[in-house]
Amino acid sequence: MTYAADGATRVGYLDGDDVVDLGFDGDMVAFIEAGAPHGTTRRVPGAVLRAPLRPRTIRDFLAFEGHLINAFGRLGREIPGEWYEVPAYYKGLPDTVIGPEEEIPWPAYTDELDHELELAVIIGSQGKDIKAGEALDHVFGYTLWNDMSARDAQRSELPVGMGPGKAKDWDGSNVLGPCIVTSDEIDPGNTWLAVRINGEEWGRDTTANMRYTFADLIAYASEELTLRPGELLGSGTAKGGSGLELDRRLKPGDVIELEAEPVGVLRNRVGPRPIRRD
Repeated sequence: MTYAADGATRVGYLDGDDVVDLGFDGDMVAFIEAGAPHGTTRRVPGAVLRAPLRPRTIRDFLAFEGHLINAFGRLGREIPGEWYEVPAYYKGLPDTVIGPEEEIPWPAYTDELDHELELAVIIGSQGKDIKAGEALDHVFGYTLWNDMSARDAQRSELPVGMGPGKAKDWDGSNVLGPCIVTSDEIDPGNTWLAVRINGEEWGRDTTANMRYTFADLIAYASEELTLRPGELLGSGTAKGGSGLELDRRLKPGDVIELEAEPVGVLRNRVGPRPIRRD
């Protein structure tokens, strides 16, 4: 995990409720690339969790058919046949990442802000043309991802066929955390995910329902392309993991909680809705 204390942001780990500094001078991506070295450790009272990393790159897939059935129907679209053939993805902006307990900004251009419940894999070692059977050997760990969306902007952009733009891109639109669990601490093929809004559960699903596994996603992304430590690949939204699927909308002040065992709970409050700028 990444924490802030005494004006510095550093890499550490959680020991129960205590934050322990790992004695590494660098950010999480550098830590992963260096092979996760442990220096002299120390407990850090008063530490505040931050986004676990600012990824080198962000790729988001659509691996849950249940989500597509629900969401595409709401968007007035059918699932394209090609989805059953390739695990397509779009790319996001690493500089939009925020972390646990940070306020999620409401962009002025949208009336329909929505959350998305995802699990994301973080690349730990470099590879190119990685075979699915070897893909998990290249994984450092996993974290929760709340991939926020402006649904009205999304409806306007989708017909153009270039993927999401302002539907996904604004400062604070990608929320990661609360920490990273290493690959030996989680079963990525059978992890339960849940989302709550103001304490009410809106959706629950398991990664066992992904049509494409994380190994498949890594293999596809690495075709003729080198993946490097610190790159992030998202599962796509789990079934029931968005308000779009339920015809329910977020409001300013709502508290969003994403949960995955053993990652923990990623909690954020939705910020105020600004006056639209014309």
